[in-house]
Amino acid sequence: MAPRVRIGHNRWFNLLWLIPIGFVVLIVAVAAAKGLRNVNAVEQFITAHPGTVADGAGPTSAALPIWVGVQHFFNLFLLIFIIRSGLQILTDHPRLYWTRHSTPGREWFRIQKPVPSDPLWTAKKDSIDLPGQVGLPGIRHSIGLARWWHLGVDVLWLVNGIVFYVLMFTTGEWRRVVPTSWEVFPNAASTLVQYLSLNWPAETDVGGYNSLQLLAYFITIFIAAPLAFITGLGMSPALSTRFRRISSVLSIQAARSLHFLVLVWFLLFIVVHVALVFMTGLLRNLNHLYANNNGGGWVGFWVFAASMVLVVVGWVAATPFTFRHPRVVQRVGYALIGPAQRLFEHLDAKPGQYSEADISPYFWHNGVYPDSAEYTALQDGGFVDYRLRINGLVAQPVELDLTQLRALPHQEQITQHFCIQGWSGIAKWGGVSLQTLIDLVKPAPEAAWVVFYSLGDGSDGGIYYDAHPIEQMSYHLTMLAYDMNDEPLSFGHGAPLRLRNEIQLGFKQVKWVKGIEFVASMADVGGGYGGYNEDHEFFGYRQTI
Repeated sequence: MAPRVRIGHNRWFNLLWLIPIGFVVLIVAVAAAKGLRNVNAVEQFITAHPGTVADGAGPTSAALPIWVGVQHFFNLFLLIFIIRSGLQILTDHPRLYWTRHSTPGREWFRIQKPVPSDPLWTAKKDSIDLPGQVGLPGIRHSIGLARWWHLGVDVLWLVNGIVFYVLMFTTGEWRRVVPTSWEVFPNAASTLVQYLSLNWPAETDVGGYNSLQLLAYFITIFIAAPLAFITGLGMSPALSTRFRRISSVLSIQAARSLHFLVLVWFLLFIVVHVALVFMTGLLRNLNHLYANNNGGGWVGFWVFAASMVLVVVGWVAATPFTFRHPRVVQRVGYALIGPAQRLFEHLDAKPGQYSEADISPYFWHNGVYPDSAEYTALQDGGFVDYRLRINGLVAQPVELDLTQLRALPHQEQITQHFCIQGWSGIAKWGGVSLQTLIDLVKPAPEAAWVVFYSLGDGSDGGIYYDAHPIEQMSYHLTMLAYDMNDEPLSFGHGAPLRLRNEIQLGFKQVKWVKGIEFVASMADVGGGYGGYNEDHEFFGYRQTI
């Protein structure tokens, strides 16, 4: 399915058309620029603004310091993993929105067909495949591993960027990429005409960039890179919950869309940047970056070639390494992102951020629907025979039917749901607080985890379950919901009971809840990693960032 952009209310533009359209526009632009070069006023403008602003503030050395070349390579090496894993994450929910509601048909970009009329179409069914060596790791439904790659390497990329900023401003190299005069804009316009006319601007002898290059570098270094970081944080459920004033304006979906547009800028910059390096004096440019000189020798080329070998090896090896050692990828990823995640994971979210006017018109279904004889019999009987079993390390194990559950103190909340795939939605939930149930069963002091078991299976077979720290059961917004938007839970959304632990992502909100068990350790439950998706798809049992 080719990527598409929505134009107007419901018209979609196939982005593959940008290839022939872009080619035609380029040809027309070149012809127009050549024609403009024959106009005296334009030639006078180019003579007055040749392309490079000579204000005395630029660098005095043509060659770049060695540290710039080293960081340039390291930045590129990290970006191949960030971009590939980012594309893999995008394809798990291949739709982008500007509102916080992920309503089908209201997305502005999609790499998928329209959502079918099937009322039980799930977000997981909606994901798409990528070629094996494009996405990382390159198979469908691998967002758990993709996130470890993406978030973990992001940390290294940010550290590299901070070091780059410090060195740039302490050595004076910032003068190469920061405009210091308004003259940069007419000179950039002049440079653009010169490039398009194929009569390119002359290269300077002191290593200064022309104004168009300078603006491109400035945007990439000081706007696009920080925006990638900021919009990445904007997609964090923990930060969205903590910084409510910001998330009320910059929704997780708007942040996701802006994050994608930053990716588009990076890809466009890389393509144009590399093309110009090759077409404006390859050896000189590579020596300028990698060999600390501005000559025409081959040293810079061979350093560049060696660095490209490392890039290719890293690109090719990443996918098979991930398949062979997924837990290594998970452990390293958590070691890198874990310290930042732990700053936010114990937030006790408060009610009141959303009202009934904020409820989403569409709330995606997800998960594997239960089809066992046990569930079918309960559903056919209107769940009259349903019993919620709460046991384990508790003083008073209980079995409660729906009538008894509804007789307990009622709790309502309007909250935003965050799915690890990327979609979100706001709903009103009604049910019973987990604190009420804790008071009822009286957990033993050694109980550290609360395990929720589903009447449904996981995607690979076997009972779906998930474990939560016991302290989160006392949070304001942790509850068992039996109503959604003032109606009893539907089959697709988890009838008769589902968990709501609002500081966690959607995969931990167990639907079709069958039983609750209090345990001392999650190591002996299931695969021992804290939940079904943690066992099978390498999710982290803490995914608050």
